[in-house]
Amino acid sequence: MKQNFPPLPPFTKENALQKVRMAENAWNSRNPEKVALAYTENSQWRNRDSFLSGRAEIIAFLTEKWQKEQDYKLIKSLWAFNSNKIAVRFAYEWRDKAGQYWRSYGNENWLFASNGQMSERHASINDVKINKNERKLLWEDKKRPDDFPSLSALGL
Repeated sequence: MKQNFPPLPPFTKENALQKVRMAENAWNSRNPEKVALAYTENSQWRNRDSFLSGRAEIIAFLTEKWQKEQDYKLIKSLWAFNSNKIAVRFAYEWRDKAGQYWRSYGNENWLFASNGQMSERHASINDVKINKNERKLLWEDKKRPDDFPSLSALGL
């Protein structure tokens, strides 16, 4: 029997917003195994120029990603939704091993299975060099505080 991962499709605005925040919180944990549980066993990804298939490839990809992207902080924002699809825009900031800070902007399209796991993820992402003093995603813990400004409020 398949385990459910609420909220389940069909999505309403309220539970689509909840799903987006849950995804943001999971990614900010920087725990590849935890994040991968949100995806079906055979989930298909396009992330920039990488094409992934299945949880093992997702875990390997995220492990490498967060070794490269230090001090990772992410905000996601609901863009659109329908019965079993959600589109988000996002920004995240990180530092490379040489100490250069970056802000990455993007859009994702998500398709969900009936049990609430994501079966497809398509991400388009652009990176911009920033100075340390230009960072905007500044909070202490891995999870973004509920009262932290949104992408729009930050001008992102």
